[in-house]
Amino acid sequence: MRPGLGRRRGKTVFIYAMATLLVLSILAPLFWLVISSLAGLKDLVARPLRWIPSSLTVERYRDIFFGPVGLSFRNALRNSTVVAFLATAVSLVVALVASYSLSRFPGRGRSTVLYSMLATYMMPPVAILLSLYVTLRQLHLVNTVWGLSIVYCSFLIPFLTWILKGFIDTVPKELEEAAMIDGAGRLATLLRIVVPVAVPGIVAAVLLGVLMSWDEFFYALIFTSTDQATTIPVAIAQFTKRHEVDYGMMTAGGVVAALPPVILALVLQRHLIQGLTSGSVKG
Repeated sequence: MRPGLGRRRGKTVFIYAMATLLVLSILAPLFWLVISSLAGLKDLVARPLRWIPSSLTVERYRDIFFGPVGLSFRNALRNSTVVAFLATAVSLVVALVASYSLSRFPGRGRSTVLYSMLATYMMPPVAILLSLYVTLRQLHLVNTVWGLSIVYCSFLIPFLTWILKGFIDTVPKELEEAAMIDGAGRLATLLRIVVPVAVPGIVAAVLLGVLMSWDEFFYALIFTSTDQATTIPVAIAQFTKRHEVDYGMMTAGGVVAALPPVILALVLQRHLIQGLTSGSVKG
């Protein structure tokens, strides 16, 4: 066997081994989450840990979807859906206009604005918590899905603007110039030329925005207190009581909470992959 061929085979084996390890590290926690949600109580609290439960049950899912115990969780599922899509929709509109302006209009302060927005996004939530709470209280928006959506827009807009600018930079300016020669204005050019070309990037931004809103816990914990506005992360945490933890309901709630983002990602998979790869062509 030639030495070069042996090295290539060794490299290939190493790559496949690392890929397999990566897949297992991602799928193993999900597998254990599903198994724990179906396992009986004795298997969950058994010592040593039982990787294969002796019995399976779907009672927890029945309680979540139909029982009185899952009423708060069902309300939280509705609230999370409204907040995630409302905050993402508003943030996407603002970020799209802002990213187009930063990409196309010349100016010395563009880099300053971009890095300022990034710094705003990276700011610890606790640093602006008090000011946000006072503002929402004055607007009578505490413990409402509308107030929580506004709070989410405060970190989604900088994040989505930063992402969308990279995608809009890849759209050829010649397409816009041709449209303007035909009499199209800036807004028409943005909607008819830039947006259709940048659809993969917009889809990727939408999915990331929905995921960030769906999984956010800190602001939801502070600004909501009743079933009127509580979101899924807070509802799952409420399965932890003062003297006991309902691990079964927590894992079942985790499985249910993970399904909508997974389904959304599968539906948008083609645009998502294209968007994540095209955005790296030009910064």
